Amino acid sequence: MPFEILYWHWIVFGVVLVVSEIALTTFFILWFGVAAILIGLMLYFFPAIGLNWQIFSWTVLSSVLAFAWFRYLKPLSVDRTKAGLSREAIVGEVGQVIVSPGPEKRGRLRFPAPILGDDEWMIIAREPLAEGDRVRVIDVSGNALVVEKA
Repeated sequence: MPFEILYWHWIVFGVVLVVSEIALTTFFILWFGVAAILIGLMLYFFPAIGLNWQIFSWTVLSSVLAFAWFRYLKPLSVDRTKAGLSREAIVGEVGQVIVSPGPEKRGRLRFPAPILGDDEWMIIAREPLAEGDRVRVIDVSGNALVVEKA
């Protein structure tokens, strides 16, 4: 009795690949598993497909899904926030006030060169500041910088 690949073999193989992604966290093997599950579903509805076409379809579908992940989906998940960056990189830097802060509003500061990817930052001041004042960063509060006159 020859061994025949059934639809559930593909589904189990796909689930094993998807679960193995938990340990690898690359999001690469995931697409091979998803393709295997899809081939299993295809084989469930069309059981006469030969093993060569199953393997060929799995290879093509895996390649297409992996390409789509790297080309279209992965760039959408890039974190462009500055959260978690070291405050030591910005504390002590000197810049110029371009919009003076008030008691109820935040001002803006411009550095001569970009720091942590931006040259303009929101500021909070404990003392009155005028536009054009040179200030030094003494702390970070949320997404704003706490400054004092330099």
